[in-house]
Amino acid sequence: MGVVIALDKKRKPQTSIDRLLGLVKDDMADLNTIIIEKSKSDVDRIPEIAHHLIDSGGKRLRPILTIATAQMLGYREKEHVKLAASVEFLHTATLLHDDVVDESDKRRGKQTARLIWGNLASVLVGDYLLGQAFKMMVEVGSLEALDILSSAAATIAEGEVLQIIIAKNTDTTEDKYLTVINAKTAALFSAAAEIGAVIAKASESQKAALRSYGKNLGIAFQLIDDALDYSGDEKSLGKAVGDDFREGKITLPIVLSYRRGNVKEQEFWRKTIQNGDLQDGDLEQAISLMKKHDAIQDTVKRARHYGAMAIDALAIFPESEHKKALMETVEFCISRTH
Repeated sequence: MGVVIALDKKRKPQTSIDRLLGLVKDDMADLNTIIIEKSKSDVDRIPEIAHHLIDSGGKRLRPILTIATAQMLGYREKEHVKLAASVEFLHTATLLHDDVVDESDKRRGKQTARLIWGNLASVLVGDYLLGQAFKMMVEVGSLEALDILSSAAATIAEGEVLQIIIAKNTDTTEDKYLTVINAKTAALFSAAAEIGAVIAKASESQKAALRSYGKNLGIAFQLIDDALDYSGDEKSLGKAVGDDFREGKITLPIVLSYRRGNVKEQEFWRKTIQNGDLQDGDLEQAISLMKKHDAIQDTVKRARHYGAMAIDALAIFPESEHKKALMETVEFCISRTH
C-alpha cells in the first residue's frame, strides 16, 4: 500500500475544464462518431481491443486541444475533427504499445489489453490504429499537418527507445529525463495544439505559440503523473500507487531523491531500481526518502514552471472564451488528482 502525500499544501482546489468541454461539445460528438467508424474491421478482435482502451474513460485532452485551438482561430469547417481523431488514434496506439513494453497490468482502472488478449494482438492493433490515423491525415489533405503529426509519431518512438535505454539507471540526469518526456508526452500535446492552427491557416507566430503551449502543457502533465505515482491513491489513479517504482522506471522524483541522498540512501535506490531487489516496505521507504528530500513537491514546482510557460505562450491571442478555457486547462492538468 502506498503512502498518500499532499502534492502542494498551498495549491488551489482542483480546477475544472468544464468551459473547454462546453466549447468543444458538438465537435467531440462528431469525433466520437469518426472513432467508432474508423475502429471498424472485418477482423472482430481489432475493434474489440481498440474500444477496450478508447472507451475506458480517458479525457481525450489531446484531440480536444486540436478542436479548441482551431475554433479559437475562427475555423468553422469540419476537417479539424478528422485531425483530432488522428491524434486520438496515435495516442491510443502508443498506450497499447506502452503497456506491452512496460508489462503493465492496469490502465485507467481496467486490465490492460495485453493481459486479456496478449502482447502480439495489442501491438498489432496499435499498428492498425496508427494506419487509420495516417489515412485520416491524408484525407484532410494538409501536408503541413501530416508532417507535424508524422514527426510527432517518430519522436514518440524515439522517446520510448530512450526510456528503455535509461530504465533502471540511477545515474540518469534531470536533463536526460526531460528529454524523454519531451519526446514521449510533450511531442503529441505540441502537435495536437499546432495542427489546430495549421488547419485554421493561422500565422507562423500563432502556430509557434500553440506549439509552445502544447509542449509545455505536455511536460507539466507528465511531471504531475510522475508525482501522482507516489502521492495519489489507487482508486483515483486507476492503477496501483508505486507502479513506476516496481517497474524500475526512472522518473523525476527518483532522479531528485537519488541526487540529494547520502551514500546509504543512494545504495537503497541502486538496490531497488537498478537491481530490482524489492522487499516488503521498500515502496514506503522510497516515498519517505522522496518526502525527506522534497522530491515530489519539487516535481510539482517544475510542473508549475512549465505550466506558466504554457500560459505565457497564449499571450499573443486576443481575449476569448477559448483562450480562457485553454489557460484553465493548464491549471486543471497541474491540480488534478489522477
